[in-house]
Amino acid sequence: MPQEIERKFLVKNLSFKLQAEKSIRIIQGYLSSARERTVRIRINEEKGYITIKGIGNDLGVSRYEWEKEIPLTDAKDLLKICEPGIIDKTRYLVKTGQYTFEVDEFHGENKGLYIAEIELPSEDAVFERPSFLGDEVTGNPRYYNSMLVKKPYKNW
Repeated sequence: MPQEIERKFLVKNLSFKLQAEKSIRIIQGYLSSARERTVRIRINEEKGYITIKGIGNDLGVSRYEWEKEIPLTDAKDLLKICEPGIIDKTRYLVKTGQYTFEVDEFHGENKGLYIAEIELPSEDAVFERPSFLGDEVTGNPRYYNSMLVKKPYKNW
């Protein structure tokens, strides 16, 4: 099974915007946001995707992930039947050392929240910490996108 190994951090300053190689607008919703499995529909620029993620390990660093590109029209149709709440964010790609951080600037009901994620080849991989990284929130369900549709940042 394909595994996603990822760590998440809050962002303490906006310097990442000056370092970003690219930014992408993302709209996503959830057909299922059960803790044991999430089924996400995403529109990323002009492409559609369906992603299934399993429950994370004890630290929340790794979990099963399966993703396939689907036709954009299908993604738009599936978004219409998703659970209430949509994630709207801009993702900035920031290369730091040998890895790329994906820094999400949330819009709408989650405006003001910034989360940086890094995908790693192993749970114990060493990586360079850029100056914009704040506290680590890996494994904290409050910061999962599937939870942000249920309890948006503006309500914290």
